[in-house]
Amino acid sequence: MISNFEIQKYCNEILLTEKYNDYCPNGLQVEGVKNVKRIISGVSANQDLIDIAIKKNADAIFVHHGIFWKNESMIIAGYQLLRIKKMLSANINLFAYHLPLDDHKELGNNIQLARILGISNPKPVKNSLIWTGELDVITLDEFTLLVEKKLGRSPQVFGNLKSRIKKLAWCTGGAQKYFQDAIKLGVDLFITGEISEQIPAMARESGVSFMAAGHHATERYGVQALCQFLAEKFNLEHEYVEIPNDV
Repeated sequence: MISNFEIQKYCNEILLTEKYNDYCPNGLQVEGVKNVKRIISGVSANQDLIDIAIKKNADAIFVHHGIFWKNESMIIAGYQLLRIKKMLSANINLFAYHLPLDDHKELGNNIQLARILGISNPKPVKNSLIWTGELDVITLDEFTLLVEKKLGRSPQVFGNLKSRIKKLAWCTGGAQKYFQDAIKLGVDLFITGEISEQIPAMARESGVSFMAAGHHATERYGVQALCQFLAEKFNLEHEYVEIPNDV
């Protein structure tokens, strides 16, 4: 068992939260019971996840996507009010870690995705959220099937399916804006979660393939790794809850 503020202090230190200029507050977003023993993890703090956490008598919820974002209204009303009211009524803490959890070299979404997909020599690009790595020489078509099998959903792919993939770059979630940066790295393929309208033409004209494997699907693994690490270190109970999301 550990206190909510002790666990926040520890997570902030190991995830280097002060290093990031994020779109949201990282750490404790809603304060609940003081002592934490049982934690539920999930990708996003939606009402489905909160309801399950309440049924399972959780002391804390850990997510990658919390409930407060800088580009959203600061007014607590509607669905936001319902989420917060449920957590306060159940005395559940909500912890959220966004960019620090994407980028962490051992627990983060990027390194975890590399392990899931069998990418070798994974390493972060300096001053970027992009990572690079290598595959045994494989066609884009073969790798697409592997991704579908591992992540449980069909990715959107733009490129020559018969082309050979050796070097690739990736950034989980909604990182399609980094495609130009990936092209400059000289990779064969860039993987992220989502896609924008201009991407197909960029892939065709640059010769670098693009894969949108799902925002939710690519960001399941960091929060699980973090919470399993915390569970082992502080003797906590941990369960990951998958709330399906097609995006």
